[in-house]
Amino acid sequence: MKLTKPSAITLACTLAFGLLTSVGAHAEKVLRIAMTAGDIPRTLGQPDQGFEGNRFTGIPMYDSLTQWDLSKADKASEVIPDLAVSWAVDAKDKTKWIFKLRPGVKFHDGSAFNADAVVWNVAKVLDKDAPNFDPSQVGVTASRMPTLRTARKIDDLTVELTTSEPDSFLPINLTNLFMASPLQWAKKLAAVPGSVSDKAERAKQAWAAFAADASGTGPFKMTKFVPRERLELAKNPGYWDPKRRPQIDKVVMLPLPEANSRTAALLSGQVDWIEAPAPDALDTIKARGFKIYSNPQPHVWPWQLSFVPGSPWLDKRVRYAANLCVNRPAMKQLLGGLMGEATGTVEPGHPWRGNPSFHIKYDPDGARKLMTEAGYSAAKPLKVKVQISASGSGQMQPLPMNEFMQQNLKACFIDVQFDVIEWNTLYTNWRIGAKDPSAHGSDAVNISFAAMDPFFAMVRFVSSKAAPPVSNNWGFYSNPEVDAIIAKARTTFDAKQRDALLAQLHAKIVDEAPFVWVAHDTGPRAISAKVKGVVQPQSWFIDIATMTMD
Repeated sequence: MKLTKPSAITLACTLAFGLLTSVGAHAEKVLRIAMTAGDIPRTLGQPDQGFEGNRFTGIPMYDSLTQWDLSKADKASEVIPDLAVSWAVDAKDKTKWIFKLRPGVKFHDGSAFNADAVVWNVAKVLDKDAPNFDPSQVGVTASRMPTLRTARKIDDLTVELTTSEPDSFLPINLTNLFMASPLQWAKKLAAVPGSVSDKAERAKQAWAAFAADASGTGPFKMTKFVPRERLELAKNPGYWDPKRRPQIDKVVMLPLPEANSRTAALLSGQVDWIEAPAPDALDTIKARGFKIYSNPQPHVWPWQLSFVPGSPWLDKRVRYAANLCVNRPAMKQLLGGLMGEATGTVEPGHPWRGNPSFHIKYDPDGARKLMTEAGYSAAKPLKVKVQISASGSGQMQPLPMNEFMQQNLKACFIDVQFDVIEWNTLYTNWRIGAKDPSAHGSDAVNISFAAMDPFFAMVRFVSSKAAPPVSNNWGFYSNPEVDAIIAKARTTFDAKQRDALLAQLHAKIVDEAPFVWVAHDTGPRAISAKVKGVVQPQSWFIDIATMTMD
């Protein structure tokens, strides 16, 4: 996405101001980050902009009942206690869970975190009759924890959560529900003019005011927010976890969606950290003394295919051919080596891998043979339309990667047309589905996704229960065998037995090929050498709170 002249000037002034501030205040340690997002992710508790929102306005400002352990680089992140110290499913009724809460936690406004706050935060996205219900937060939250239904206070430090069906994935899903301050929101509601009588409109205005003056329990707290330009956070010296109590005084976040612009900002000293640097600038970045951090992530960069009537992907031979026609080793070279070659959602060695019979590799001759059997040729190519973005959270380098695929597939009798739209719009469309006019008649969508937990990695894309608007089965894929495996896995609370079922599920998904699997991200980011204590975990996320600066 190119900056218009006015916005380029605004950005330059913003960056320059940030540089002067950090130079002038000698004792203040300021970390300046350029994100791939085109706007500041929402700050009101449930971020947008995909998981870049969770990374930069979720985890730093807020806490959840459970969280990901981001302290290790040499092993996959695991779910650990956060605002909940323990949890257990009811042995007699596995739709009920008891969560014990952490005592002594305060929101940034000084109010106490307790069971009432949990009930209130569940209501904000699930209870349409609640005064604090916010439809704008539902889409980015409910689809990530689709079985959660209610929360009930047992005592100040104990809550009961109820699901619509037994769901062993719930503690993992709850990493996406961030706890915002009920008191801060109530203050904003009280300031809404009395002339606004509609309950929904009053809640909407209160949430808008909250977003500009947010209050969570996280290690950083908001001090300045300028939409589309800048978010400033200050350390929370009273944060409840001493190990994550920040030593960096201030974090400044800037949206800079174009890779070359981010790289130029880093090399000129305007920022200290950029996400997804331009691949052809990696040698220059290293030569200037910056460090490149990367690590294999539970992440998939695919095309998700449509299964609506008339879709060109209904023929499995065509789906197989597309997977065989992508030259992943060459794409890896294009990206400076910062990519994993995808042969499924998870790779060999992972407990969910299983034994798929379809082996994804680069085999253009085999792909052309399948396409010929399906009735296509160079003279009669298959025409497909793919909705993609120009940038965005976890999208790696979407334009060059998609153009590379376009060239590959043309050699296998598949002509690809792109519908390029803004990232957050594409992410919204993803939840609406291939049948909606917002798809613009697309036969596939390119949105990368996290594969950290069973629901995120597989279930939400292939379960018939996850079709829009419930979750992210964008293409309306449906298979009774797949649904049966999911049902068994979801109701299995023994970890080893559940992994065995998930391995069956993954093998079945690969053999059905509802995706064109292309890449796994390594999360490359370029960071100034003065930033210390950087742990690049095997995760989509990263913890700023434990870092220091010279």
